[in-house]
Amino acid sequence: MSGDLLGAYRPGTSVLHRIPAGPKLGLLALYGGLAVWLTGPVSALVLLGVSVALTLVAGMPWRRTLRQVRGLLVLAVVVGAFQTWQRGWPVAVHVVGDLLALVLAALVFTATTPVDEVLTAVERGLRPFRRLGVRPERVALAFSLVLRAIPGILETARETRAAAKARGLERSPRALLVPLAVRTVGRAYETGDALAARGLGDD
Repeated sequence: MSGDLLGAYRPGTSVLHRIPAGPKLGLLALYGGLAVWLTGPVSALVLLGVSVALTLVAGMPWRRTLRQVRGLLVLAVVVGAFQTWQRGWPVAVHVVGDLLALVLAALVFTATTPVDEVLTAVERGLRPFRRLGVRPERVALAFSLVLRAIPGILETARETRAAAKARGLERSPRALLVPLAVRTVGRAYETGDALAARGLGDD
């Protein structure tokens, strides 16, 4: 099963590329836990600085990275303004800083880790739970389907928006959401039929 995580993987030789997917996934989880445990604007800015440094170590192009997070930056401005108004600037810096730090860390993970390695790490990590009824290969398959479905859904959303705009309905939620939901559900049924045809849905 070849491919890259959400189309973001960039081959390289950095130290982050050389860390195996399993330990890297564990480090990402610990990083997220650290962001939740630490409080205050100083810790948030430190974590954000670490995440920015990680993007440099991974050799991620700044223009591409900014394109990936530009929507989030708009959301961060809105959240920051609201938090400043409601709870003061220290809380706003803490919330926005942690948010951006975690998103950048996740982007570094996807940029330095092929999806095949992630799925293998998930399956290997779940093997001890097989005696409890967990089927690691099924969980890994579910991860794979979700990861590979997201780009398709995003492309469907862009096509739906373009079609609505061509009809002058780009401001109509119904013209955007209904076709998107119908096409997404249809894609899910097609995937389910394909899996069933290969016997992957049988117990």
